[in-house]
Amino acid sequence: MDGYSRAVKLWQSYTNTSAADLDKHLHSFRILFAYHSGKIENEEITYHDTREIFENGRVTGYTGNPRALFEQQNQKLCYEFLKEKIVNREPIDIELVKEVHRLLTAGTYDERRYIENKERPGEFKKHDYVTGVHEVGSSAQDVERELAELIAETGAYDGEDVLMAAAYFHAGFEYIHPFADGNGRVGRTLLNYYLMIRNHPPLIVHDEEKGKYYAALQKYDETEDLAPLYGFLRDETEKTWAKALSVFDGQKTERKGLSDFTC
Repeated sequence: MDGYSRAVKLWQSYTNTSAADLDKHLHSFRILFAYHSGKIENEEITYHDTREIFENGRVTGYTGNPRALFEQQNQKLCYEFLKEKIVNREPIDIELVKEVHRLLTAGTYDERRYIENKERPGEFKKHDYVTGVHEVGSSAQDVERELAELIAETGAYDGEDVLMAAAYFHAGFEYIHPFADGNGRVGRTLLNYYLMIRNHPPLIVHDEEKGKYYAALQKYDETEDLAPLYGFLRDETEKTWAKALSVFDGQKTERKGLSDFTC
């Protein structure tokens, strides 16, 4: 059995019938997800600050851009908002997407978006924003219709290849680019929500792998080839759950002893 299949089997062995269950099984994951998802787009985010926010609700000695702290605090609040919905397996709809965006981007919109363009967290873009070399992004007037179609199509899927459906949803969401800002963070959060309400393990898109991540999304934008993104998400699932699987298997990491450092 390959690493991805073992990760799925491990996740499905968990009992997640309450928010407390989910907290237990995602204790470390939620911090690492918030750190890596934020770090992909904001170099000022650190693991130490993220962990302090999740565990203590504050940070000490911080002198950087406040936006980095807002983003990580928002990730924590969004997880708290979603966990009961995950347990209850509530489907994705337009209002959920908007609320996730509102929570994740509160206090982070810059002056141009907020004042000049009248954009707001929790609202679809009012202007046309393009991203990437192929100018991806639905026009503002088409966003809600195209996103509703994507949600309906993927929500109706009842086959076994849940990760493929999740990859399709994520690629489609990022292609539509429904918001003025925060599309990456919202998209990665909804990707995991989609997986978990279908009893599949969430995953981390690791910051050090973001080059491969962006390349896979670009390949979909260019040719509608989903294979690179699907393969990437499988690999990231294996990487995300590798340590948990080693503990589950009773494997112990060998560490150096004193003799390795002395003559």
